[in-house]
Amino acid sequence: MNKPGEFTLVIGATGTTGSRVTAQLAARGWRVKAASRRAIPVDGSCPVRFDWDDPTSFATALEGADRVYLIPPLGARDPAAVMLPFLQQARVAGVRRAVLLSSSAIPAGGPAVGQVHQALSGLFSQWAVLRPSWFMQNFTGNHTHARTIRAHGTIHTATGEGRVGFVDADDIAAVAVHALTKAQAPNTDLIITGPQALSYGDVATILTQVTGRTITHCQLTYEQMRDRLAADVPAEFAAMLAGMDHAIAEGAENRTTDTVQRLTGRPPRTFRAVAEREKDRLRS
Repeated sequence: MNKPGEFTLVIGATGTTGSRVTAQLAARGWRVKAASRRAIPVDGSCPVRFDWDDPTSFATALEGADRVYLIPPLGARDPAAVMLPFLQQARVAGVRRAVLLSSSAIPAGGPAVGQVHQALSGLFSQWAVLRPSWFMQNFTGNHTHARTIRAHGTIHTATGEGRVGFVDADDIAAVAVHALTKAQAPNTDLIITGPQALSYGDVATILTQVTGRTITHCQLTYEQMRDRLAADVPAEFAAMLAGMDHAIAEGAENRTTDTVQRLTGRPPRTFRAVAEREKDRLRS
């Protein structure tokens, strides 16, 4: 438990993993500061305003925090530029443990949040970097895939027949809670996957079976995917995302790990189980 007067600060507490981390911590009796740009209340927590683009919001969010769950600024080209000064401020303010959400596709020292990953161990003696594979909720939430599924019954990627160890956001949150609360921090990075590596064609087949709608995987070239993404995000970011698809096609994400089972004591959920659980969102 937190010591009297201390909190766990969850940045991005209204997001896909942040909301789940907040809920799981609160359910275990931990005192949580739920940080978001609009300080939206999250059940069982204390809301606080936090905005990566407004450094004046940092001090209030950090007040009383002894550990922090970090969601990088969404879509930032250089997240380290804002995150590293914040983490230095956090250390001075009394934060002793930091758990960073990164990606299985980005190693320490790699692009974007990989620079924060590389620096984390030099800032805190207690730390972890979560490197989950692609979220199962990309097909049921507000991701582009979920929107095209609902609107057109299609999934567009440049992944070919490449496979991904898709993982449930609830399982990512469970690993995050372990990393935040156990007496000994992991002090390493943790690659988090579901129990199966599936192609996007496999995903389309499962979604078709679960929803009763025909869902099709539309295979694009790297260039087609890059240009499609560039309609909604900066060109450099679109190229990086399309490059991740190409890496999947080459087999970079064709793996599974025992991280969820080893740290939480239960197996990770299958994609079919999550699709069944969230099928109403696939139809709305």
